[in-house]
Amino acid sequence: MTMLTTISSRGQVVLPKKIRLELNLTKGMQFLVLSEEGNILLMPIKMPSHTEYSRLLERARSWAKVVGMTEESIADAVKAVRAGSK
Repeated sequence: MTMLTTISSRGQVVLPKKIRLELNLTKGMQFLVLSEEGNILLMPIKMPSHTEYSRLLERARSWAKVVGMTEESIADAVKAVRAGSK
């Protein structure tokens, strides 16, 4: 869908209602703002559903198993990063 909008004197942009409804965008939602080669991309930040979260967690566990990552190696990596940031 393509629509026009304008920027206010305060730098605010109103997303057209039709787009807000289509994407289920609500008051207070946060967006990631990307700028590249003169283009601006807004990506809504949404909390994953329980199903999506479970699927992501399972994929991460599978990947960790494939690369040989253990809880101990993760703890060691966290300690190393924390030690380096002091």
